[in-house]
Amino acid sequence: MKKFISLALMLWTAMTAMPQRQTLFDNDWTFTRNGKTINVDLPHDWDIYEGPNSATGATGTGGGWFAGGKGEYRKTFKTPKADVVRLHFEGVYQKAEVFVNGKKAGQHAYGYTPFTIDITPYMNKNSNLNEVVVKVNNSEQPNCRWYSGSGIYRHVWLVTTAKRHIDEQSVYVTTPDIHTVNIKAEVVMEDGSRKPIEKTIHVENPHLWSPNDPYLYHTTIEVEGDVLPVTYGIRTFSFDAEKGFMLNGKPLLINGACLHHDDGILGAMAFDAAEIRKVKLMKEAGFNLVRTSHNPTTRTFLDACDSLGMLVIDEAFDGWRTQKNPYDYSTLIDSCYREDIHAMVQRDRNHPSVISWSIGNEVIERKDIRVVTTARQLKRAILEKDNTRPVTEALCAWDNDWEIYDPHAEVLDVVGYNYMIHKHKSDHQRDPKRVMWQTESYPRDAFKNWALVQEYPYIVGDIVWTGLDYLGESGIGRTYYEGERPGEHYVDGGQPDWHGAYCGDVDITGWRKPISHYREMLWKDEKDLYMAVKEPDGYYGKIHQTAWSVWPTWESWNWPSWEGKPIEVEVYTKAPEVKLYLNDELIGNKKVTANTQFKATFSVPYKAGTLKAVDAEGHITTIATAGQPAALRLTADKTILQHDGQDLAFITVEVVDSKGRVCPDAAIPCEAIVKGQGTLLSFASADLKDREPYTSPRVTTWKGRALLVVRSGKGKGKTQVSIKSSLPTSNITFK
Repeated sequence: MKKFISLALMLWTAMTAMPQRQTLFDNDWTFTRNGKTINVDLPHDWDIYEGPNSATGATGTGGGWFAGGKGEYRKTFKTPKADVVRLHFEGVYQKAEVFVNGKKAGQHAYGYTPFTIDITPYMNKNSNLNEVVVKVNNSEQPNCRWYSGSGIYRHVWLVTTAKRHIDEQSVYVTTPDIHTVNIKAEVVMEDGSRKPIEKTIHVENPHLWSPNDPYLYHTTIEVEGDVLPVTYGIRTFSFDAEKGFMLNGKPLLINGACLHHDDGILGAMAFDAAEIRKVKLMKEAGFNLVRTSHNPTTRTFLDACDSLGMLVIDEAFDGWRTQKNPYDYSTLIDSCYREDIHAMVQRDRNHPSVISWSIGNEVIERKDIRVVTTARQLKRAILEKDNTRPVTEALCAWDNDWEIYDPHAEVLDVVGYNYMIHKHKSDHQRDPKRVMWQTESYPRDAFKNWALVQEYPYIVGDIVWTGLDYLGESGIGRTYYEGERPGEHYVDGGQPDWHGAYCGDVDITGWRKPISHYREMLWKDEKDLYMAVKEPDGYYGKIHQTAWSVWPTWESWNWPSWEGKPIEVEVYTKAPEVKLYLNDELIGNKKVTANTQFKATFSVPYKAGTLKAVDAEGHITTIATAGQPAALRLTADKTILQHDGQDLAFITVEVVDSKGRVCPDAAIPCEAIVKGQGTLLSFASADLKDREPYTSPRVTTWKGRALLVVRSGKGKGKTQVSIKSSLPTSNITFK
C-alpha cells in the first residue's frame, strides 16, 4: 500500500509579511539589451515586449518564435543597516550572474528555481551606495519546449538580518497526528554554525484544510528578536490502490489540469495578481488539482493554492540526461540537479496544497536501464528535504513498448501516465499495489477518463493537457482548414503562423471554452446546464483536427449564409432529459445518461433567433443571434488598485450589439489609452496567430473579445482607461 499522511505548513512571504528582514527589490532598475537602455520595474520579460516573430525567432516553434538573447539589469541601493545582506531571486531565465560593486557575488543556471546570494562581503565600506548588476544569458537556443520568457521575470527581495538569525529555508513542519504540530528550523549563529530549534503546538479541535474548506492557521517562531510568521494548514492524505486518494479520511477524485508557468498575454512576468488570477480561473473551471508542468511554479501561485483550495503536483524538470532540445536541462543536470531539487522542496514543502513531488516528464532515455538510477538519485534528493509526500513522474511511450518500464515505475510512489492510462488493467494485474494517475490526457477524452477514475480506485485522477492556453508549443491543439499547413505542431518546421498552444480548457484571455464547461459538469454532482454550438464543417472551410484539439465549438448562434442547413447543438447536463427550442418552437426532446456521455446533441436547421435548452428540472439556458456591433463593453476584475506599482487590473473587452449580446465573430481594431497613475501592461486577444506584440496598445478583437491589463502606479490617484475603435469610445476608471 502506498500511503502518505502529513500535515503541511506554509511560510508566509507576502510583500508586507516580514518588514524587519525582507524588502521588495523590484523597483528602479535599468535594463540594457542590444545597446539600448531603458528603466524598468520588475517583474520583467523582454521577450514579451519584443513580440513573436514569424518563423525567425531564436526560440523556434517550441518557444513561440520569441527572441531570447542576452540582457543586463543594473540597480543602485543604499547600504542597509544590517549585519547580513542577501539578495533572493525568485526566478531569472536564465543563466544569471550577479555582480555587486564590480565583483562577482554568485550565479545560478536553472531558470525556474529560486536562489539566494549573500552580498555582505561585497558591500561598499567607504560609501553608502552600492550597485548590483545581473547578467542574463538566454541566447543558447532552443533550450525549452515551451515559452520560457527572458530576464528577471519573478520578484527579487533584499533580505537583511543580524548575524544570528533564523534560516527561513530551514523551516519544516510535520505532525505525528492532527493534534500535534512540530515546527523545526535552524538558527545561524555568529560564527556561521547552525543550531536546531523546535516548537510544538497542540491543536485540540483541528479545522482541517481541504479544497472546499482551505482553512489556514497562523503562528510565529522567534529567536532573540528575529521573528518569522508561519501560516499553516492541517490535513491528512493517503494514496492506496484499494481505496484511492483519501483526503482527511474521505475519498476524493482528482480532476486536474497541467499548467505552464506563463501568464498568457503577460508572458513570463509573474505578478502576484496574475498568479492568483490563474489559480482562480482553474478553481472556477472546476479543477481541484494543478500540475506545475514542467518546472517549479512561483511562491505566490502556491500561496494562492493554499488560500483558495487547490491541490498541487510540484514538478521539478521536463527532461533529464538525454536532450529534447540542444541546450535544455541535460546540459545542467549533473552539476545542478541536487541544488535545484533542494531549492524547490525547501521553498514548497510547507504548503498544504502540495500533495506530491514530480521528478520528471517523458524522459527521452526511458529505454536505457540507467534511467532507473537517475530516478533514484532525484527521489533521494527530494527525501533529503521532505519525506511526507509521494514522489511521482510522468511516464509515456511513443511506440509499443510499455511493460519494460516497470523497474522505472517501481521507483515511484504514484505512477504518472501520459496518454497511457489504457494500459491500466494489465498493469494492475502485474502490480496490484500500483497507484496511478493520468498526468496528461487529451482534452477530447474528457468523458472516457472521468469514467475510468469513477470505476477504478487505483486510478486516482485525470490531469488534462492543459487547463490554460499558453505561449510556445506553437499550434498544439489547433484545428485547421483545407489549404492550411497540415499536421501536428511538431511536424518538421513547426507551425510558423502560430506562437502559442490552443489546447487549454480556458483561453489566454480567461474565457472558458465549451470543453471547460463540459468537464466541470462531469466532475460535479450538481445538475448544471450548458449549451454550445459546433461550427459547421465547411462554414469557413473543411475542418481538420489534431491530436490535442476538440471540434471548434462556440457560444454562438450567428451563422449567416447557412440558413436552412443543419448545425449541431450540444447540451451538457446530468439531468435525465433535455428539450431544445428554436424561437420557442420545439426542436426535440432527448434522454441524457452516461450512455450519451451526459450530452444531448440536436441537429438544427439554421435560422436566426434564440436557442433555448430546458432540462427536466426546469433549468434554462439560451443562446441568441447577436445583431450588428454597437458598443464595447468593459468589465474589470476590480475597481481599486493598490498604489505599489505591482497591482494589476484585468479588463475584459467585449463587442456587443444594441441589446448587450456579445457579437461572436466581431473583429474590431481597438486602441487602448491609459492615463493617470496606471500604465498599460498588455492588450491582446486569444488569437494565437496574431503577431502584434502583447504590450502594444492596439489589438483586433477575436470572436468578439480581447483582454487589457493595466499596471498600478506608485502614487495615489485615479487611472482612466479608454478604448477607441470604430464604435463609440468606452471608458473605465480605477481608484
